[in-house]
Amino acid sequence: MKKSVILIMAVIFSLSIYSCRETTQEKTEEAAEAIGEDIEAGAKEAGEKIKKGAEKVEKEIDEEIHETDDVNGEEATDDAA
Repeated sequence: MKKSVILIMAVIFSLSIYSCRETTQEKTEEAAEAIGEDIEAGAKEAGEKIKKGAEKVEKEIDEEIHETDDVNGEEATDDAA
């Protein structure tokens, strides 16, 4: 009787540990996927901001080259003043 109770408790303990291990593994995989998605979204957002900044710099350089820099609604002839 004593041996069977111990055996049943051992089986229950083994199953509970196995179940917890699977749940932990699933949660870890889900967390890793969420982190990957966050990184991808952040990289995409950073890329878009870099692209917008580059376009703005390109426009400013073009305005300086062609002396079409616009300040307060009037065309500037000398930005240094």
